[in-house]
Amino acid sequence: MGMEGFHIANGPTADYGGSLTFSVILTCIMAASGGLIFGYDIGISGGVSSMLSFIEKFFPSVLRKMIMHGPQTSVYCLYDSQRLTAFTSSLYIAGLFASLVASKLSKKIGRQAIMLLGGIFFFLGAVLNAAAVDLAMLIIGRMFMGFGVGFTNQSTPVYLAEVSPPRWRGTFSSGFQFFLALGNLLANVVNFEANHIKKWGWRLSLGLAAAPSLIIVFGSLFISDTPSSLVLRGKLDDAKTALLRVRGPDADTDGELKEVIKSVEEAKQNEAGAFRRIMRREYRPHLVMAVAIPLFFQLTGVIVMAFFSPILFRTVGFGSNAAL
Repeated sequence: MGMEGFHIANGPTADYGGSLTFSVILTCIMAASGGLIFGYDIGISGGVSSMLSFIEKFFPSVLRKMIMHGPQTSVYCLYDSQRLTAFTSSLYIAGLFASLVASKLSKKIGRQAIMLLGGIFFFLGAVLNAAAVDLAMLIIGRMFMGFGVGFTNQSTPVYLAEVSPPRWRGTFSSGFQFFLALGNLLANVVNFEANHIKKWGWRLSLGLAAAPSLIIVFGSLFISDTPSSLVLRGKLDDAKTALLRVRGPDADTDGELKEVIKSVEEAKQNEAGAFRRIMRREYRPHLVMAVAIPLFFQLTGVIVMAFFSPILFRTVGFGSNAAL
């Protein structure tokens, strides 16, 4: 569902004991909350695009067609606006480039720092959107939010895979999707209530995107980087401290640290020519599945429906509030 660069997580594969500590639960929850900003944006953007006060300010040509032709105009013609398309697509274009940059940058500064940067970018974008006075300011804000989404979507799943215990990895990794869906739900609730504020309700909807971004910003400040990321940057003492924190004193942290170091060293040795090797025949089924699963998920249209459903409901005759 996210826009992620090519990256391999270096989490442990063996179980080295220890209990499911409060620290690892809290750490994974804070990291998984990175899904909130993407989910909130998916839900909020389509909602504000159907608010009359928002359309009147930034897309007057669309409003004129609504008034002049009403339901007699086809959906395609009614929302056929390059300006509106720029508003919706700018976040995803920025997110695509940000995810590619984040994949490389996370090796230098760590997963935790990338999540922090993602939260900051999204916060700045939310502020610009809430205070927007023209379309340029609105699109710049959307691009900042796109940088935030690209950074968090790339770093959060990797962070969860590297921090969570092997037997709980699937559970904790799915937390990102849970928070994404939660963000979408919250956005729809906010849109419904904000639509009752006729003049500036759209500002409230867009501005409240700052709330989930602040959760990520402050959460990132209180969690440590992953042991794998710390080992990758040569911080072995910090990596052991991070393992003790998330695994507890009863775990064999020395054994797990040795496995992490071995995995990181193997990844470094195999980094050159990785794309050529993955094209080999023995890896082809894995490559096809890795590409096909997210591709077909996107082709189901679930993101498109979540984004444009308020506009779709409005065009088939639902009222402004019912469409939201």
